[in-house]
Amino acid sequence: MLPIKTMAEYAAEGTSPEILFWVGCAGSFDDRAKKITRAFCKILQKANVSFAVLGPEESCTGDPAKRAGNEFLFQMMAMQNIEILNSYEVKKIVTACPHCFNTLKNEYPNLGGNYEVVHHTQLINELLSSGKLSISGGDFKGKKITFHDPCYLGRGNNVYEAPRELIQKLDAELTEMKRCRQNGLCCGAGGAQMFKEAEPGNKEINIERTEEALSTGATTIATGCPFCNTMLTDGVKYLNKNTEVSVKDIAEILAETADL
Repeated sequence: MLPIKTMAEYAAEGTSPEILFWVGCAGSFDDRAKKITRAFCKILQKANVSFAVLGPEESCTGDPAKRAGNEFLFQMMAMQNIEILNSYEVKKIVTACPHCFNTLKNEYPNLGGNYEVVHHTQLINELLSSGKLSISGGDFKGKKITFHDPCYLGRGNNVYEAPRELIQKLDAELTEMKRCRQNGLCCGAGGAQMFKEAEPGNKEINIERTEEALSTGATTIATGCPFCNTMLTDGVKYLNKNTEVSVKDIAEILAETADL
């Protein structure tokens, strides 16, 4: 168990942390995504960052409801979260989920939730640049790594450089897919393919994307989103490459090389 304090515990002490870590539904409940959460928390602790989580007070941002067209439900969920965040006078939020990142950053301000919101790759990059965290190439030195751009991180919020700079700081070889950055191909999760039956066609979209990733010759597919991670992991397994190629979140890769 990692010793992580909640905002309520900080408030009881009459203090407040520098950053709130918004864990998100996947990072809280999905067994695979929990590993990403733990890796990121270890990085924050290693860098002596003062942070807290909401714990049981955190609920879904409302993103899935909004994308499904239920604006009323989204606003109900968002207002509940904003009331809690504002009661703790939260100023800065970090999250490892681009869906939460996009919603908190771009859609909460209209409802009275104004915060500085950063993606975990941006914060880790800041910690390395400021010298609060150091890494070595470790097992990834000289290895080929390809990065899959999550839609809500890349095209949605124009964050392309932070994750790539982290990979390059590992002394690893960043090898790009044919469709990357602004032209990156969605893994399908953001389009709800993760939650429903396949539509007519001759190939699942996550298989198409996984084939692109494998064609780079990379031994690691890096992601910055728990949903992309699931889709690409399924793709690698489907293509029987899971013993040769691993799918890891940027935080997991960095945690392995930061002497944690």
